[in-house]
Amino acid sequence: MNYHLVILKKPYLDAILQGRKTVESRFYQTRQFWLSRVAPGDKLFFKASSGPVMATASVASAKYFDNLTAPRLADLKKQHNQHILGDEQYWRDKMNSRFGILIWLKDVKPLAPRFITKADWRAWVLLTKDESFGLVDFPSA
Repeated sequence: MNYHLVILKKPYLDAILQGRKTVESRFYQTRQFWLSRVAPGDKLFFKASSGPVMATASVASAKYFDNLTAPRLADLKKQHNQHILGDEQYWRDKMNSRFGILIWLKDVKPLAPRFITKADWRAWVLLTKDESFGLVDFPSA
């Protein structure tokens, strides 16, 4: 099982906590190494952009995409946006993406807000023993 820190805008985080947003989507123009590391059973920690970690969830399922095209992205929007809740600007911004992932969420749980020190711009972090932000107690080797 992997652990992931997921940073997202507060309205999307609120929608996850309310049960309205049940699929997290990420689309990129370049391959991201962590995309293929998301698997059912993984644990996600949701952090509000410029805010605290506020929730956890488990990955129910994940589907990775490469060689995306604008028509394929439009098809993904049509099929899944009722669960992604992306606005028109979100989809316009993603139309040049070539790689992506859809992650179905389960067992969403709110957390007492927890502030962590994260000083970079990554919107997704595959947590490791060296970089866990104190969210995960990795076993000693």
